[in-house]
Amino acid sequence: MFTKETVIAEVLNKAPQAAPLFQSIGMHCLGCAMASGESIEEACMVHGVDADAFIEKLNELVAANG
Repeated sequence: MFTKETVIAEVLNKAPQAAPLFQSIGMHCLGCAMASGESIEEACMVHGVDADAFIEKLNELVAANG
């Protein structure tokens, strides 16, 4: 289960199927330097997205797709 403190690169390493969810909020540069050190909370803040709602969707997606 991912949290607001989880780094984006860790999410993508463990659950590559989550990439389209990040792209849906405007994060198209998933391989850039920011993604390797930026937390989900930081990314959501930059992109104007509610972090709690995003993490809920992310964890549901990962649970549904193993």
